Amino acid sequence: MEAIRRFVKVKNHQVNIILPDDFIADEVEVIILAKNEINYQLSEEQIQLLDDRFNEPESEYITSTESLNRLKEKYGF
Repeated sequence: MEAIRRFVKVKNHQVNIILPDDFIADEVEVIILAKNEINYQLSEEQIQLLDDRFNEPESEYITSTESLNRLKEKYGF
């Protein structure tokens, strides 16, 4: 699995990420964390959660549509 870490500016509540030409994927998972001017530190629990998600087998991935459907079902939207 390939991961890309970038720091990008937010403009009009949007971010634009341009992927390298050799990055081949039909879907990606995006995790957004605010970048503090102060040296921001993740807790050990947050680091472990991100590591666990990063190391999940692709067979466990779901599409964004399925994710939204699960949220709608869970919260009754």
